Amino acid sequence: MTKIKEALEILKRGCVEVISIEELENKLKLAEKESRKLVVKLGADPSAPDIHLGHVVVLRKLRQFQDLGHEVQFLIGDFTGLIGDPTGKSKTRPVLTKEEIGKNAQTYRDQIGSVLDMKRTKIVFNSDWLSKMNFQDVLMLAGKYTVARMLERDDFENRYKTHQPISISEFLYPLMQGYDSVAMKADVELGGTDQKFNLLVGRSLQREYGQVPQVILTMPLLVGLDGVEKMSKSLGNYVGISEAPKDMFGKLMSIPDNIMWNYWELLTDHDMNEIKKMKNEVEEGKLHPMTVKKDLAVEIISQFHTHEEAKGARDEFEKVFSKKENPTDMEEYAVSESELSPLDISVVLGFAPSKSEAKRLIKQGGFKVDGKPVTDPFSSVTITDGMVIKYGKRKFGKIIKK
Repeated sequence: MTKIKEALEILKRGCVEVISIEELENKLKLAEKESRKLVVKLGADPSAPDIHLGHVVVLRKLRQFQDLGHEVQFLIGDFTGLIGDPTGKSKTRPVLTKEEIGKNAQTYRDQIGSVLDMKRTKIVFNSDWLSKMNFQDVLMLAGKYTVARMLERDDFENRYKTHQPISISEFLYPLMQGYDSVAMKADVELGGTDQKFNLLVGRSLQREYGQVPQVILTMPLLVGLDGVEKMSKSLGNYVGISEAPKDMFGKLMSIPDNIMWNYWELLTDHDMNEIKKMKNEVEEGKLHPMTVKKDLAVEIISQFHTHEEAKGARDEFEKVFSKKENPTDMEEYAVSESELSPLDISVVLGFAPSKSEAKRLIKQGGFKVDGKPVTDPFSSVTITDGMVIKYGKRKFGKIIKK
């Protein structure tokens, strides 16, 4: 019994909601009694190729189930991806091609192994059952849910009220995701808080098909580097798990102090009492938040790279940003001109996405030549061999005179 209680404490950590904790406890007890593994499901539509720390939150929860001896089934929605998950969308999403889905699915398979034990992970594709359904099967499935219940979903309700189109295929999406749980005989399904409606549909359909409904665990949406929006590649506030250690470290050091405690809870295995103690010491002025954030960055990066590489990224960061020294390794850029303006240098080296942004950053003192700020975007800079350019907080380049 003690083992079950300990497992529940591990599995509850970081969850927004467990529906229901009593059912999860009963499933764990029954699995132990019958010496079987719970089938734990996570579905992902391969709509984007890269995994970032926001995805890692739920992947880590899957890994906890694995470490407790249960079976993880990672579902790649290659069939549902042809429609696209309408969750949180204010309009119908463009349909992906089979080629795009196949490429993105392979990337998922390659990257989830950095968190999950792939020897204990079963990869499944919902085209294996959904593509075999005939029109009668689809009608039978559609008959198990009502339009009124479908419109209870916030995004559907909002679009309906504002006269935004909702395709019938989008109504079918939650039913297909729910049917995945039926086909997989899932005991537990995980997802972000934005997936709650779809996960509940899975519970409902399992009852309709005579199965014991799955327990659902919803995980919080990780706040991105801006401290406001959820982590998203499209918003540029993300940390990709395949990024270089020094890039990951620099990004993690930019997160606001107040949200780093969520990162400690959701992205590390540190004891919650230890995290609370650190937070109290920071608030009491006994511990500097920068030190805690550096420790956090090393903890996170070590999960995807070696601990030595993570420590090396910290050393490099301290060298550049604390001791104001140049990076050990800098990209070299061959330049033939004798003189260039800071604006031209920013563009030639590829540091600036646009001239307007470069002009703004230079005027604010974010452009330095050999450690000295140059604030006039149109002034003349004499190009010398070995000159070091710093653009913004993290971009460095050494100029090689041709």
